[in-house]
Amino acid sequence: MITFPKKQILLLGIAIAFSSLAQGQTGINRNKLWYNQPAANWNQALPIGNGRIGGMIFGNPAQERVQLNEATIWGGGPNNTIDSAAKPHIDEVRALLAQKKYTEAQQAANKYLGPKGNSGMPYQLAGNLYINFSGHEDVTDYRRDLDISNATATVSYTSNGVHYKREFFTSFSGNVLMVRLSADKPGMINCVAKLQSPLAVQTTGRQGTVILSGKGSDHENQKGQIRFDVLARAKSDGGTVEVDTAGIAISKANSAVIYLSMATNFVNYHNISANALSRAMNIMDKAYPRSFDELHRSHVQLFQSYFNRVKLNLGSAAVQPTDERIRNFATNDDAQLAELYFQFGRYLLICSSQPGSQAANLQGIWNGELKGPWDSKYTININTEMNYWPSETTRLPELNGPLFDLISDVSVTGKAEAKVMYGARGWMLHHNTDIWRITGIVDGAFWGLWPTSNAWLCQHIWEHYLFTGDKAFLAKYYPVMKGAARYLMDVLQKEPDHGWLVVSPSVSPEHEYIPGRDGVSVTAGATMDNQLVYGLFTEIIHAAGDLKNDKSFADSLAVLRAKLPPMQVGKYGQLQEWLDDLDRTDDDHRHVSHLYGLFPGNQISPYRAPELFSAAKNSLLYRGDVSTGWSMAWKINLWAHLLDGNHAYKLIKDQIKPVTGRSGGTYPNFFDAHPPFQIDGNFGCTSGIAEMLLQSYDGSIHLLPAIPDDWKTGSVSGLAARGGFTVDMEWADHRITKLVIHSGIGGNCRIRANQQITNSILKKALGQNSNPLYRIIDIQKPIIHQNEKDLSVKLPESWLYDLKTQPGKTYRII
Repeated sequence: MITFPKKQILLLGIAIAFSSLAQGQTGINRNKLWYNQPAANWNQALPIGNGRIGGMIFGNPAQERVQLNEATIWGGGPNNTIDSAAKPHIDEVRALLAQKKYTEAQQAANKYLGPKGNSGMPYQLAGNLYINFSGHEDVTDYRRDLDISNATATVSYTSNGVHYKREFFTSFSGNVLMVRLSADKPGMINCVAKLQSPLAVQTTGRQGTVILSGKGSDHENQKGQIRFDVLARAKSDGGTVEVDTAGIAISKANSAVIYLSMATNFVNYHNISANALSRAMNIMDKAYPRSFDELHRSHVQLFQSYFNRVKLNLGSAAVQPTDERIRNFATNDDAQLAELYFQFGRYLLICSSQPGSQAANLQGIWNGELKGPWDSKYTININTEMNYWPSETTRLPELNGPLFDLISDVSVTGKAEAKVMYGARGWMLHHNTDIWRITGIVDGAFWGLWPTSNAWLCQHIWEHYLFTGDKAFLAKYYPVMKGAARYLMDVLQKEPDHGWLVVSPSVSPEHEYIPGRDGVSVTAGATMDNQLVYGLFTEIIHAAGDLKNDKSFADSLAVLRAKLPPMQVGKYGQLQEWLDDLDRTDDDHRHVSHLYGLFPGNQISPYRAPELFSAAKNSLLYRGDVSTGWSMAWKINLWAHLLDGNHAYKLIKDQIKPVTGRSGGTYPNFFDAHPPFQIDGNFGCTSGIAEMLLQSYDGSIHLLPAIPDDWKTGSVSGLAARGGFTVDMEWADHRITKLVIHSGIGGNCRIRANQQITNSILKKALGQNSNPLYRIIDIQKPIIHQNEKDLSVKLPESWLYDLKTQPGKTYRII
């Protein structure tokens, strides 16, 4: 237990206040999370990671705990979940839906179309590193922090007149987790470091190294086949280091450094033939000769090559600890906390998704359990996609690589699913997958009978092309997109009332249109499906044109696209979620799937489709604000695209608040709460703040499209726009005072501004944007049913300008 004398607390508080104030004014402290007590639980611990290994720092003086993860430690082994008996029952459910026998269709789906074998394998912890210090129970001057500008965590305190310091990072260059222990007096480092894991097979000690060997769990009829090894080795300045099976004993050292490496036998989703111990030892042997400072310098250099690309300033940093700022955010003028949350999301993506690593899962890379919430799998009816929303806009495009690898994998494993379960060509999967790239129904038909995740995943391929203009990338992944389209071509069904082509059976993710204990979710022609299919077909038509190939396939998609259902406005003036007008005004469900077309689908525009824009706003108003954490994050993006910065900021304040009950919020360590922890809310909020500052989906780059009143003055640099542009802005009184455009690949840069700009290099915009990366999606004319809602839209005045750019050139506009 930590105890603080009252006088010491007062003096420490005053010192921290003055120190933090000075740091906040100079910008030194604006990227730090800090606390004046250790973590009492996992949701207070601080995350570090390098895409492959992760650690959670607790900071207890007497017993440090670093909870460990390695991205490829999962339960089970190579498998797929194809349902070989499903095809006749798919046809049965389709027929029942066409006859409007909805309850019967749901009953048949529940009976015959559930998970086969398993619902996916869990992502699991590796274990824990414990460092025990005797006599460190009563301390003063305690501080624990995470500097997200250099990806380094620190714990410091005074005990018995000695000031101790611990430093932690996960090396991006050496792939080791590093711990340095130091004191301001010589010979004072005395501790024992131990490795522990509930998955352990054995712990051994040899050649100065402690080795913990473990195995992933058996789960749902799948034998655990992942083998892993965690290695720890130490060196000291002075004193002694002794190693045995009990751990590493460090005595009377001036300072000490602990090196920790981890590896598994995982090669890919169908190959687990690697030697885990050999891998981990090779990593250790390469890192151990290098000093803590050397490894830290290279670590910071690589990390900052990503992190420093975007800078945001929304004001001075407050002087309070981070957990206190979270508690007070709703009522305090502390816009800088939103800035910190924005950059924390970027930090988490850098630390959990690196080229060659696994994609960030439901908890990124951090999970302290054998079976985390929802198994910490890849939930691809929004959550996995949301993880990567900030990757392009906040200039982390390389970090999409693991997602593209996942998409490539499931485009292979999903071929059998498409053929056997649906009798279709191409590839598909349902609403969940895991490291083994399963493709079958997960968690039951009510949630899992959703066959259009392939279209959503492919949107990320297309978006990367729009941001980069990289035709070689597009050519590489075009077959993946085409395979998803082939599947959809084969499974589209003609619905009986209008003859539209619809996806059947499906669901509007995790939602029901007939509520109750025996609720009905299974449907035909859900609005989200229609938007996803329309978007994918359009993207492939444009891709084929840009690549100058496959014209006949593109033409066939155009014919089918014209037969898809248009979006519809229902009796309450809402954008309909289902083909029939079944929405309720008291529905506060967390998923707002039918608003995919507003964001991230980019099919609903205030300038091109005002009725749909207004209807989407009505739907969002009916659905309400407060919800699970990731849902509120999605709504921040939606309100930003509704050009309402004040409402978006209200949702940021709803999200960055302490977790109470079942509603979402933010844990003391800044992790988003569903609850429990889901990392997509962090990433979604980062994306939402970027969308409030800059949008580039509607044929132009819209500057400060949803700036809230509270962000009266600020600056941002390095935000990315489609077409290969990056933008730097400063503003005061909500008017842009500095504007710089960097053109990566050249072409026309069309700017939409809420103020007039006078500059000789700008021309008044006329006609369609000539930049091919700014083609807008032309949608079918919506169907508007009888309603009493005013669907007119009142927009602030804006001005459009064109700027002809050359590759690699920078243009100062204001």
